[in-house]
Amino acid sequence: MTDGEVQARVQAAIDRRVRDGSEVGLQVAVLRHGRVVVDAVAGHRDAERRHPVEPGTLFHAASAAKGIAATVAHVLVERGVAGYDLRVADVWPEFARHGKDQVTLRHILLHTAGVPAPPYDTTIEDLCDWDHMCRVLADTEPWWPAGTRFGYHAQTFGFLLGETVRRATGRTLSWWLRDTVTGPLGVVDEVHFGVPETLLSRVAYQHAANGAPVPQPPAGSPADRANPPGIRPDASRANRRDLLTAPIISSGTMSARGAARVYAALLGHVDDVRLVSERRLRELATVVYEGPDEVMDVPSAWAFGYSPARPGAVPSRPGSTFGMAGSNGSAAYADIETGVAVAVMRNQVSPDWSAAAEIDGIIADTISGDPPEESS
Repeated sequence: MTDGEVQARVQAAIDRRVRDGSEVGLQVAVLRHGRVVVDAVAGHRDAERRHPVEPGTLFHAASAAKGIAATVAHVLVERGVAGYDLRVADVWPEFARHGKDQVTLRHILLHTAGVPAPPYDTTIEDLCDWDHMCRVLADTEPWWPAGTRFGYHAQTFGFLLGETVRRATGRTLSWWLRDTVTGPLGVVDEVHFGVPETLLSRVAYQHAANGAPVPQPPAGSPADRANPPGIRPDASRANRRDLLTAPIISSGTMSARGAARVYAALLGHVDDVRLVSERRLRELATVVYEGPDEVMDVPSAWAFGYSPARPGAVPSRPGSTFGMAGSNGSAAYADIETGVAVAVMRNQVSPDWSAAAEIDGIIADTISGDPPEESS
């Protein structure tokens, strides 16, 4: 199938979703062996639903941004700027309190650091105050000794990773993102942990989902404690100016084409930019954990900083598929065997990955690992 035919199938799918009211705005980008196969948009980006989504529209992507953050960490290790076994306490001494002195960068990327929860009374204002969050996390007691259990660090991952990088290198993770990843790839304005004020007008308005309210974790459960009510994702919070502009690395704002280009460069297929070696690429995609998630109370699998799952019913390929999905239904991922990088962004906040799943099905149905055909 030609690139044009794949583009047409994806465009028809997202147009239908906007037309039937299941989506407000959608953005899809697919690169195959470094070449753009799909760059599709549908629907509206503003609160009044008057202005169309554009390829450069920025979307709050929730935890889909965690994969971008992990990518920066792997690039820093690739360049010798940091090491996976760097002890956090060696560069951030205050973090050693309450027996956290053995936590390493590796543990943070693997969500085994044992620090999955901020204080239960954390507010959005607290979340936007980097120094405050780092102080309280340094003083928190771990839920388990480093490396002994796995539990998704939904809200704390970005502060643990970002502060470790800042202390170790003297530069913020956002600076390294621009210097080593988005700058070389030409998408510096399209992937952000903290949107510059000058680009806020490009950010899509996030709409509350229609229908039933989003299910909440049982009060007092580990998932409830790790994701306190005051900072739990919803549309009103995703539209806040202070949250959008703050460097909250556990979430982020990006375009689909920006995110897909980053994943394509991890695969080694974007112009002259290769972010990591072939050996490291295989290492970061390897599934290193399968078992219970001590925080979310679900069976889980985890690669080296990424989820190995695909957003749809298409089976993932262990050691080949890696990426991240966000709680608002956004997703970005890559597959080594087929050389495909995919990103789907949406602006309706709900844990509904059906759009990403449908796109994933189309890609799996139309793209194999063979060299790409020319568009007609």
